Amino acid sequence: MPSIYKYRFDRRTLYWTLAYVVVFSLLGGGLYYLYEGGYLSAWFTSFIVALAALMALSIPRKIVVTDQTVEIRCLLDITEIRRDEIASVRRVDTSELKWIVPLFGGCGFFGYYGRFIDLQGFERVRLYASEWNHFVEIIDIYEDRLYVSCQEAEKLVRELTPPHGNRQPTGEV
Repeated sequence: MPSIYKYRFDRRTLYWTLAYVVVFSLLGGGLYYLYEGGYLSAWFTSFIVALAALMALSIPRKIVVTDQTVEIRCLLDITEIRRDEIASVRRVDTSELKWIVPLFGGCGFFGYYGRFIDLQGFERVRLYASEWNHFVEIIDIYEDRLYVSCQEAEKLVRELTPPHGNRQPTGEV
């Protein structure tokens, strides 16, 4: 029987989403009136609609944990990690993520998802969160880091911790 952890949007995420929609609408409307429906306003509108559609399809919906895999299901994409490839799982405080900036992904538009870069260690990480708290870090045997957020973070950590405990990282000096 799979365990399902659903994503819930917090106020911060909803405010950021509203801010994005307002800014994009104002820019699109301003370009339309300045250039009277010319190529620039058409290009901008097409670009923003495509960008918003791409971001909307990448919104994380839920985490599904089965006996063999952990799946992060988005509207269009599924990120899958085999349970036997998980090296460690732990809760992460939001202060540890203050140096993470988006590389290719959404930041505030219905959540935080995609590829990010950790400026402290200059490492690429993946992030799938609908709120900026309740983070869980999952490190696989290839030392790839994945951050997810859910209301039941402690339960997720207990369920995903490998049977013999977390492995020690081998690549750190």
